[in-house]
Amino acid sequence: MADKLSDLSIADLRRRYAGPDARVSSQVLSRLRRDPRQGVRQLYQVLKRREERRRQEEQRLDAMLNFERVLWKTGTRRVAGVDEAGVGPLAGPVVAAAVVFPAGTEPAGGDLQRVDDSKRLDEGAREELAAAIREGAAAVAVGVATVAEIDRINIYQAGLLAMRRAVEGLAEPPQHVLVDAREIPGVEMPQNPFEKGDGLNFSIAAASIIAKTHRDALMVELDRAHPAYGFARHKGYTTAEHQEAIRRHGPCPAHRLSYPVMRELCGEFSDHFYELRERLEAVADRRGLRRFEGELAASGELAEEEERKLKLMLRRAWDRV
Repeated sequence: MADKLSDLSIADLRRRYAGPDARVSSQVLSRLRRDPRQGVRQLYQVLKRREERRRQEEQRLDAMLNFERVLWKTGTRRVAGVDEAGVGPLAGPVVAAAVVFPAGTEPAGGDLQRVDDSKRLDEGAREELAAAIREGAAAVAVGVATVAEIDRINIYQAGLLAMRRAVEGLAEPPQHVLVDAREIPGVEMPQNPFEKGDGLNFSIAAASIIAKTHRDALMVELDRAHPAYGFARHKGYTTAEHQEAIRRHGPCPAHRLSYPVMRELCGEFSDHFYELRERLEAVADRRGLRRFEGELAASGELAEEEERKLKLMLRRAWDRV
């Protein structure tokens, strides 16, 4: 080193090492740790934590790219990560994305190093990363299953349908598919399912970001067509605001009418269900919950989905008290 650290002022040390892009070697950290000046020791603690976070992030990225690297080394160049968004909402389509990165992609040091499960990112970060993914990927495709298809074949099958459409939408068929938690029927190339893959695998995480941002944009469009429901804010999920809007206005064409909760919100459950629900909502202590539990067990007038809903509400009430 041109200068001895001990000869530099604290201000000089901060200028040299405290910048967000400055790298600090273990040798420098060791010297800062031994410096007797209190300000230098404080700087050491800051830099040590920053370098630990940086190493952890590099290790995370290294682990996320492990499977792609294995495939690339075997000569499999076109590896697609696939994920979907929109299983839980009461409204809107389910959207899937397929993303293929160039073989040998190394995101460290660029915008792509922030790629992670879309659920761990805020809206602004997702939008920025979606643009970086589209720029850095070799191919990106989106598949959509409509509300009508969700109601006809169920949400699980509709999610698989959207995934297959995403894979089929790629300009060149992938040689291998990495998918979150399942295998896609009708896709001929080899597949590897990863449980919680959007948080473990780089290409799947990238696909989760593309699917989420694309679906969010579709929900903003639906908000313009059906402004009474607040789709732009909650994206169709089961928020209190959304539920109240359905009770007040009824469902619109964007709603998934096959979901049991929609029947409940639209007043299609039995009168006995709503009576029991109102009584449960008024219970404020454990004694009342035990009494309600007995009433629910003795009730023989409820349909299966009504009983299931009340049992779920009862479990949440127990957690609350």
